[in-house]
Amino acid sequence: MSAPIRRALVASPTNPARIAAEELANLYDWVPVEQADMVIALGGDGFMLQTLHQMLEARRSVPVFGMNLGTVGFLMNEWRLDGLDQRLARTRPFKVSPLSMTARTISGETRVLPAINEVSLLRETRQTAKLEVTVNDRIVLPELVCDGILAATPAGSTAYNLSANGPILPLGSALIALTPISAFRPRRWRGAILPEKARIGITVLEAEKRPVSAVADQREIRDVARVDIEIDHIRDLTLLFDPEHALDDRITMEQFVA
Repeated sequence: MSAPIRRALVASPTNPARIAAEELANLYDWVPVEQADMVIALGGDGFMLQTLHQMLEARRSVPVFGMNLGTVGFLMNEWRLDGLDQRLARTRPFKVSPLSMTARTISGETRVLPAINEVSLLRETRQTAKLEVTVNDRIVLPELVCDGILAATPAGSTAYNLSANGPILPLGSALIALTPISAFRPRRWRGAILPEKARIGITVLEAEKRPVSAVADQREIRDVARVDIEIDHIRDLTLLFDPEHALDDRITMEQFVA
């Protein structure tokens, strides 16, 4: 006889999530996150990303089943109080491979941060950024004049990437979207779809005159000189979804939203 699955409950500090957590706490047995085999997260997409990042920082990955008590809830399932055991028994798992961003600043500092949705580079001043872009150490854009550029995972392709007119990537497609933000030169470059094994390098040209910041999801590093981006399969994460609200289906249908 197998041991029962140990579950942890985490919730956003918002009032709806806090109330829902109190209701669930009275119906089921829970353990601390560090002892859990599965995590139930209550909140919105932002709280889900926060929960996943905490797992990355702790270097401990267990499946996460989110229920939406936020705004959009793209990464979440529908909130329902009853029938949690039955829902969890029917869930579909989806692997999410985060990006690893290695950023070197003008001053010589190097920092490595994970990104579940995207890594974005953004100009810090009114002057446009000038960027050299390489793929697998080959220069593909000697000079991109723009407001910035981003690299998005399939899970993050419907977030900032979509707002910047980047492509929607099906989950499991093993692809990375490389999308310019308000490109001025070359005018006709609209981005690229790269295999997930690609290593992306972005060097900031005239870095002191045209300062650029790098953001891994919500964590920002200012005044970067160079950023290297690649998929980090060692730190794969698992999201759980109701069969009728599977993430791959939702990503596909986003292509038809007016």
